[in-house]
Amino acid sequence: MSTPYPFTAIVGQDDLRLGLLLNAVSPAVGGVLVRGEKGTAKSTAVRALAALMPEVDVVAGCRFSCAPGAPDPACPDGPHEAGTGVSRPARTVELPVGASEDRLVGALDIERALSEGVKAFEPGLLADAHRGILYVDEVNLLHDHLVDLLLDAAAMGASYVEREGVSVRHAARFLLVGTMNPEEGELRPQLLDRFGLTVEVAASRETDLRVEVVRRRLAYDDDPAGFAARWADEEAALRERIVAARALLPRVVLGDGVLRQIAATCAAFEVDGMRADIVMARTATALAAWAGREEVVADDVRQAALLALPHRRRRNPFDAPGLDEDKLEEALDEAADTADGEGDDDPDPDGPGGGVPPQGGGPATDGPDDGGTDTGGPEDGGPGAPGREETGGGDTPAPGGGEQQPVRAGEPFRTKMLSVPGLGEGAAGRRSRARTEHGRTTGSRRPEGALTKLHLAATVQAAAPHQRARGRSGRGLVVRRDDLRQATREGREGNLVLFVVDASGSMAARQRMSAVKGAVMSLLLDAYQRRDKVGLVTFRGRDAEVALPPTSSVDAAAARLETLPTGGRTPLAAGLLKAHDVLRVERLRDPSRRALLVVVTDGRATGGVDPVALAARAGRLHASEGTASVVVDCESGFVRLGLAAQLARDLGGSAVTLDELRADSIAGLVKDITATGRAA
Repeated sequence: MSTPYPFTAIVGQDDLRLGLLLNAVSPAVGGVLVRGEKGTAKSTAVRALAALMPEVDVVAGCRFSCAPGAPDPACPDGPHEAGTGVSRPARTVELPVGASEDRLVGALDIERALSEGVKAFEPGLLADAHRGILYVDEVNLLHDHLVDLLLDAAAMGASYVEREGVSVRHAARFLLVGTMNPEEGELRPQLLDRFGLTVEVAASRETDLRVEVVRRRLAYDDDPAGFAARWADEEAALRERIVAARALLPRVVLGDGVLRQIAATCAAFEVDGMRADIVMARTATALAAWAGREEVVADDVRQAALLALPHRRRRNPFDAPGLDEDKLEEALDEAADTADGEGDDDPDPDGPGGGVPPQGGGPATDGPDDGGTDTGGPEDGGPGAPGREETGGGDTPAPGGGEQQPVRAGEPFRTKMLSVPGLGEGAAGRRSRARTEHGRTTGSRRPEGALTKLHLAATVQAAAPHQRARGRSGRGLVVRRDDLRQATREGREGNLVLFVVDASGSMAARQRMSAVKGAVMSLLLDAYQRRDKVGLVTFRGRDAEVALPPTSSVDAAAARLETLPTGGRTPLAAGLLKAHDVLRVERLRDPSRRALLVVVTDGRATGGVDPVALAARAGRLHASEGTASVVVDCESGFVRLGLAAQLARDLGGSAVTLDELRADSIAGLVKDITATGRAA
């Protein structure tokens, strides 16, 4: 067994270490989500924490780690009689991104269940992690249904497995730790809320700290055992402190004044529901126990808010996590004034709480009025912006004009659903029809590999004709492996939505480009909600560029869109050809994920020899490969040339105007993009 890197040898990352330690003291806090760039010791810290966890006593031979003093009466391996057990180290169980549902929750032997009525259950990772640590690296890349199962078990302290009327329940209480790189995609807000705490980590920009990180890592790689031995005393002291804090935790008093501060803080930041209040209360109690105090004070509440609220105050998916500390202080002070001073004493820095790492709030802090992105000044292309000529009544630069400063996106709106025709087999999502593991049952088939979803009626129908030949004599059905049938289900898949955005001078009028960006932002929000990957290709001047390669991070696409400059000619063909290259590569990387091409343009093409004909040929290239497409027609004014509609016909797709794109528009209903250019 390899020697883990010592927890106490980690340089910096105070927020990360504190969040993990508080969960070690009080697992009821609800786990911690660690967000940060790659190479910031996220995984190292989680694995190092396992060595600090106290040993657990378990019933000998129990696969579900029942406590010998109070065994679970519903344990599938039980019943157990209370008594002495054996001690073992607390486990750290890692959940791979590609794990199946059966691997997570366990699996029933369906054949034995049907033929013998026996609950033959093979435990999953949730059972292995009971009374230990469950670590999910890249939790944002985990399938949604697995995240739901994981968080439900964490909230209830138990796992339930039900298959065709046969059910198994077992205890599953664990310290949940998830790590993620936000550049690879965000978690849904409702899933973020299920993590008790969140911390932001980033590599230090201080030279001395970086040097020390490298020095310690090289020393560890050269001699892991020797390096760990040099930190053995510090590790032992920290382990003892965790044990002491756990023992003190039940005696910590949470006064009414402190509870009022917690409630006032959550109300001030307009967090949804009551989970934030409960998590803050538990975190503040754990902070007091960690500091060696029997009473929660105002500083514990402040620290708890910085850990428990940043990921809960996001009002839409494109808001950056963070907390305005001035607003936090104001809420705490107001609550303290109305609570007659209860719970507002600051701890003695030299007392038993000394040495608690400070919580810095992470790099993503914002002001109290951070509800939008408009700076309102010349820097965002407003009046007086450099390089922009005011034109009085008209605001449209010449098509071949110079680069214009970016303008902010218009207000997002709910869009009509655009979907890919046919039946796919891609990753689970919410856009196009697909064969999935979850959804309505549409038929049955012989299983390929392990059986995961039994089609009971088809299985009985397959076994019934053979009962006499198999010597059936009792009431039980004689079922063989060949009789089993897998249910085929139809649900929804996520797609690759590739945006091709015209950023040329013909689109550069301020109000017009703002509306166009607002429409694309609305489509990005729709893609976020439907679990799509997104990419962004822009074209202007003489060429096209991939502003954002296909990614699960819709936030990154929104950020690129906000800073998109405009101006110059309209190389429409170059944009379509660049999109063709991107889709070709993505088909090789992920053949099962179908693509939807969204071209945002007025249809004009300039520059080069016969640019309109060249754009038409590029469009027909996409059509020949069966790429589903839609053109968002941005043409405005009384005289319309219909160029975008013609481009849609060349692409073999459909055209919608900006007004028709709105879900509440009376111009049409939900549109399925078809290969014939008609909306179904």
